[in-house]
Amino acid sequence: MSSRPLVAIVDDDQSIRDATSNLLQSAGFLTATFADAESFLTSSEPRAACLVADMRMPGMSGLQLHQHLIASGASIPTVLITAYPSDATRLRAREAGILCCLAKPFAPDELLECVRGALALATPKS
Repeated sequence: MSSRPLVAIVDDDQSIRDATSNLLQSAGFLTATFADAESFLTSSEPRAACLVADMRMPGMSGLQLHQHLIASGASIPTVLITAYPSDATRLRAREAGILCCLAKPFAPDELLECVRGALALATPKS
């Protein structure tokens, strides 16, 4: 079993899932991808240390997924990505405790910085 933390990517767009996974893997992260929130929630994958989720998906949105995890006691530091950025979306995300809200297409360095920040929060301090 690897000591590297797992980053879960939840997006209904396969090309975004694949590109995001490839980027994170090239930076040394372990990833698992999911086409929707429901498949993430029912997955047998090990617990993710960070979640990268699309804001708009059929069924449960990335924001709703984040809120569901908090309500169930399984909060995961979350990075929200969206093709429909707005001040209202960013405000809702911030109020929900989302660490970063990135507009698609995002710069690779922006995502990496957000994921590293999320993982720093997820890592227990000695």
